[in-house]
Amino acid sequence: MAKHGTFAAYLEETLAPLGNVTTRAMFGGHNIAKDGVTFGLIVDDVLYLKVDDVNKPDFVAKKLGPFTYHRDGKAMPMSYHRAPDGAEDWETLEPWVRGSLAAALRAKKASPKKTAAKKTAAKKVAKKKRA
Repeated sequence: MAKHGTFAAYLEETLAPLGNVTTRAMFGGHNIAKDGVTFGLIVDDVLYLKVDDVNKPDFVAKKLGPFTYHRDGKAMPMSYHRAPDGAEDWETLEPWVRGSLAAALRAKKASPKKTAAKKTAAKKVAKKKRA
């Protein structure tokens, strides 16, 4: 099998028609993003695409399971499902990728932005004057 970086570079090139697609190494794999919005993962040279209630039925119908990791002995499925086998060119990947990007954008829009808690200024204590 190809090294992670090689597969990531291949996918970055394949997904170029989408515009401004980048890959970044993380946790032993890579994420795939467009304009900073992550819509895919590469783990062990397998492409996983973002799903939500809108596009998940398409993945389930093709029996494309979720990426799952284990924590404290429990399986933790993520909202990324395996891309279809044979989806190695832009024409085949396009509908899957566009659906996953749309899911990622919906998730981003639904997530409220976190704001830092306001810090109150500490009161200054005046020094006592000595007589």
